[in-house]
Amino acid sequence: MQATRIIGQGNGVTRHVLTITLSAIAIGAALTVAVPIGSAQRAVALMEPDEAQAELARATRESQRAEARAERLAREAEAATEAAEKTAREAAALAAKVQGAEADIAAARARYSLARSDRAALAARLAERQQPLVRLTGALQTTSRRPLALSALQPGSLKDLVYVRAVLDSAVPQIRERTAALRSELDEGRRLERRAARALENLRLNEQSLQARRQELAQLEATQRLESRKARSTASREAERALALAEEARDLDGLIGRIDAAASLRRELAALPGPILRPADLGSGDAGASLTAPDPKPAASPTTAATPPAGYQLPVQGRTLAGFGEQRESGLRTSGIELAPAPGAQVVAPARGRIAFAGPYRGYGRIVIIEHPGGWTSLVTGLSRVNVEIGDSVIGGSPLGAASNEDPAITLELRRDGKAVNPLQFLG
Repeated sequence: MQATRIIGQGNGVTRHVLTITLSAIAIGAALTVAVPIGSAQRAVALMEPDEAQAELARATRESQRAEARAERLAREAEAATEAAEKTAREAAALAAKVQGAEADIAAARARYSLARSDRAALAARLAERQQPLVRLTGALQTTSRRPLALSALQPGSLKDLVYVRAVLDSAVPQIRERTAALRSELDEGRRLERRAARALENLRLNEQSLQARRQELAQLEATQRLESRKARSTASREAERALALAEEARDLDGLIGRIDAAASLRRELAALPGPILRPADLGSGDAGASLTAPDPKPAASPTTAATPPAGYQLPVQGRTLAGFGEQRESGLRTSGIELAPAPGAQVVAPARGRIAFAGPYRGYGRIVIIEHPGGWTSLVTGLSRVNVEIGDSVIGGSPLGAASNEDPAITLELRRDGKAVNPLQFLG
């Protein structure tokens, strides 16, 4: 109302300029102090634009891969004939869906950060553009308060008024142009508000989906664990033997070495020829041939196989903290890769194999050691929860457990005959 009264007192040019300028400044000021939709309802950690862009690209890529894995494992579960294999693939498919939901959440957070960054930059540009308009508005308001008749009575006022009118005639087109650009910026701000609101809504929906997926996976894991315990009668003995090895080992490398030695012994025993069958007729001429010892040279040990585990994958999604062979502050080089996942992220088996160790170990949190065919071994450390037991058979993507909820860090090591190799070069 105050602005309308002041405008009404001025001349036609002043009235027109004030109308344009005041409306633009009012809308711009409203945008500057506006609060993004939903930001008052929940706090989302913001990232720098470059970091958010990289996180968005990574999360989008991992979401697509997880969705493809889930679809493939679901098809394999439908085609499986054995109950154990079917259940294992169903659990792996659910774990892939959990990881997909985690990646979608990371992508939504990155999109929200980018929208907020763009909006902050826009607010800064608007504030810079508003300064000259505010000064012009003040001058025009001062001029509009002076009645035209009073200006005619003052010496030199008519000359000044004619000069002001001439200046305004040349300034009005520029004011209109700047106002149009300002309105375009305001439209862009509203678009960014809507984009941030959509990102927050997607974040909420993905979190709900993640919670539902985790509950479904927990129920399936409980059923699978009960069935596995019924099927394995030697589980307790294997667990006791693995714990004894852990007590005897001086460090993690020593534990893996002992487990590799035990695995090599099992493979050598499996490669030995079976017992010689007693011939039906000892008196026949072929008896001597039947009793002839087989070739004493055993079959080639599987440990010489150079083929890596099929379909090898990372156990968890996240940015890389340390790559293979990087030198640490202690001077030692890493023998694996270290990943920073989301708090409580789903951890899965990198490939098919047998659980050789699962549980806490000397400052590494809970660890899982998986024996793969051909003398390959995977080590996953930093878990806060382990859902597998020693002696379990897993497939690539089977759920192993979860990362920590505080500063999570998951380490993956891949070894062949006890020697660490870079797992990234074998990813499927």
